[in-house]
Amino acid sequence: MGKERTGQLTKEEALGKAASLCSGSEHCISQIEEKLLSWGISDKEAEGVISRLVEEKFIDNKRFARAYCHDKFRYNHWGRMKIRQMLRHLRLTDEEIAEGMSTIPDDGYAEKLNDVLRAKDRTLKDTDNYLRKGKLVRHLLSKGFETELAVDAVDTYLSQNSL
Repeated sequence: MGKERTGQLTKEEALGKAASLCSGSEHCISQIEEKLLSWGISDKEAEGVISRLVEEKFIDNKRFARAYCHDKFRYNHWGRMKIRQMLRHLRLTDEEIAEGMSTIPDDGYAEKLNDVLRAKDRTLKDTDNYLRKGKLVRHLLSKGFETELAVDAVDTYLSQNSL
């Protein structure tokens, strides 16, 4: 291919830069594709770069999904709904999403929901349980926890911790 320019970078320069990026942290195909296009690489060349990165194991969507789910659950305290939605936004397949979601422990899920609930409740100044319940449920929903789980957890919490 030589030194012919495709926008700002040659295909080989883009491959090296993308490989370096993938070496530092997990990325999915759609993220790297977006990055390549922003570097001025054509669609056809980006496809070639991505296939080479996948072949050389720099990119693995299942590995990315597992790491993403683990990190978003553990560090960002997101629920399954929000994580699943973000993985869909990144154009992962249902199989890849399922692989990632399997890393979220069932036994720790309710515990994490309750941790988020208690942390939010400490910030509320309302003494009216009706207002507190609304704010707590909305917060849990915004974090991606399922409606039924959120409502049940808030009801249980408020019945045990009435002001």
